[in-house]
Amino acid sequence: MQIERYMGRISGPLLDRIDLHIEVPAVPFQELAAPTEGTTSAQMRAQVQSARTRQRERFGPGSSRLNGRMTSRQLRKFCVLDEPGKALLRTAMESLGLSARAHDRILRMARTIADLDGTDNIQERHVSEAIGYRSLDRKLWKR
Repeated sequence: MQIERYMGRISGPLLDRIDLHIEVPAVPFQELAAPTEGTTSAQMRAQVQSARTRQRERFGPGSSRLNGRMTSRQLRKFCVLDEPGKALLRTAMESLGLSARAHDRILRMARTIADLDGTDNIQERHVSEAIGYRSLDRKLWKR
């Protein structure tokens, strides 16, 4: 009840300016204590450096621009979706009542996810993951 009351204080325009909002549930002790293999810091660093290299190549030599700072014109140029991706984004926009700003944030996030995945084209799975990072949009829409 307190969480819902607090969430009611967050305005839509403010929420639109937050790229990632996800719920992180408590992790059971058994899972924390289990010896599992995961991504190492070195592996993650290499993946991020590779994605940043892709972005530097995309925006031109000497540019320090990253996907999160793309202009509207750059969004239309570098975030072209295939038909399944467009259909998925359209459905999310309509069913969640997302704003134009949220739409653009999802595109930027999908572009970054594709870069981290090492692909030139944004695919439906990248759009799906980006939409998944908008959990507060889903919660606010349900009210």
